[in-house]
Amino acid sequence: MSKPKRERSLPDNEAKAIGRSVRTSQYKLNRVVESIRGKPVEQALADLTFSPKRIASEVIKVLRAAIANAENNQNLDVDELVVAQAWTGKNMILKRFHARARGRGTRIEKPFSELTIIVREQAAEDKKAKTKSKAKRGGKPALAKKEAA
Repeated sequence: MSKPKRERSLPDNEAKAIGRSVRTSQYKLNRVVESIRGKPVEQALADLTFSPKRIASEVIKVLRAAIANAENNQNLDVDELVVAQAWTGKNMILKRFHARARGRGTRIEKPFSELTIIVREQAAEDKKAKTKSKAKRGGKPALAKKEAA
């Protein structure tokens, strides 16, 4: 006997990848992750490739895993994928000892984090609808007023 098959928690047009034990604090990791939220995956990969942050290489690995999950498991079109959600969380903390003056010691904490990335296939109709809604609003009205003046 085996367990019953678990229901899929994500919609059919989404795929997810989780990176556990990423060796940095969640706050430093979140600074890198917030730079890719809502972007197409091609642009997100390019931004991470040229990011000066050390941890960007780990984020690239998780993003590529999410893309591979979308392509192989869900049969989604890679060219239309967008980073729908990306968040970080705490994981374990290595506790180390550092000798100090007068026989004392200080605790050194080396945090680990978790990274979750969800990619979504965005249909061409959705992209057209967004551009039409921006065109109806007139794009960026504040800039247009400044240029006219």
